[in-house]
Amino acid sequence: MQTISDTKQNDKKYVADTYARFDIELVSGKGSLVYDDTGREYIDLSTGIAVNTLGVVDAEWCAAVTAQLGAYQHTSNLYYSAPQATLARLLCERTGAKRVFFGNSGAEANECAIKVARKWAQDERGAGDYTIITLKNSFHGRTITTLKATGQDVFHTDFGPFPDGFAYAEPNNLDSVRAIAEAQPCCAVMMELVQGEGGVVALEPEFVLGVCELAREKNMLVIIDEVQTGNGRSGSLYAFMEYGITPDVVTTAKGLGGGLPIGACMLFERVENTLGRGSHGSTFGGNPVAAAGAVSIISRIDSALLAEVKEKSKYIFDSLTGAEGIKSVTGMGLMIGIETEKDSSAVLAECMRRGILPIKAKSKLRLLPALNIPWELLRRAVEIIKEAAKND
Repeated sequence: MQTISDTKQNDKKYVADTYARFDIELVSGKGSLVYDDTGREYIDLSTGIAVNTLGVVDAEWCAAVTAQLGAYQHTSNLYYSAPQATLARLLCERTGAKRVFFGNSGAEANECAIKVARKWAQDERGAGDYTIITLKNSFHGRTITTLKATGQDVFHTDFGPFPDGFAYAEPNNLDSVRAIAEAQPCCAVMMELVQGEGGVVALEPEFVLGVCELAREKNMLVIIDEVQTGNGRSGSLYAFMEYGITPDVVTTAKGLGGGLPIGACMLFERVENTLGRGSHGSTFGGNPVAAAGAVSIISRIDSALLAEVKEKSKYIFDSLTGAEGIKSVTGMGLMIGIETEKDSSAVLAECMRRGILPIKAKSKLRLLPALNIPWELLRRAVEIIKEAAKND
């Protein structure tokens, strides 16, 4: 039987050294509890970075995925696929989108959105209007293009030259967005409504509404990146619903598949016919097994579960705000950032020692628990965080 020592040796020898891994090998789990190779139990507060939407080894999700595996595991997009078509229908019916393009990840969904914006602008306005406004402190993916779309200089190194066509505005500063839109032809504005990797900071409603009004005034598209905020995590099915806006493109991934890789680029009325046959494609996009898992997830994110997400979010905010050692609590729904007085890495290490698994976003502790985490486990985890954050 392979031990964690074997795993570490193989990982260090054969896996590209791109991750600073914690000294834990997870081997099993159920719901919001996971276990390492020694049998130690942890409360999972990260869910694979907002992926395991309804926890580990969710019975209905497993049944849906297993049933599809027993039918056929893959077919190319040259043929019809019922799980993919069903998922597209569910997403359109519940968001107001008209069509969906499926990829395998958030970065691919955002690449698709960028292509849609540029093609739409070319079709509607002619060549040259290809610049997309994004926000500083944003994160949109790790491909060459989505790295450039990301509004953080730290990501604009090592892999140049990067493509042009992106301009960065200050978040929550409408004048900054307007200045860019008036200085050069722009085809779209692309935003995360909660900047996850940027510190789990929600945009101000007045700013978001103002950007949407400006986009209509300047004939630009509104692209909302819901790779992390989507699929119930915000307390609504998608965070744009919390703001009362109607975007032109919405991207999502992570929690959509419940644990399998799938991304979606949802196209609303203005761009529903922008992509034509041969203009975009993906071998694995909308894979039947991943799509079957996503159908199971989306069909069960109902009003009762969303109300529970908001209730749990309020509990976390109320419990941690003002607690000893905690400077601020930010975010939305069950996507929460915790600024601590002590170094967050030290707080994280203490949390892990005490049996919970949060992660970090910049200098903050980040919580991304399963939407259905049991109250008992959530309360226990919050008390551990409070203890870990206390000043020595």
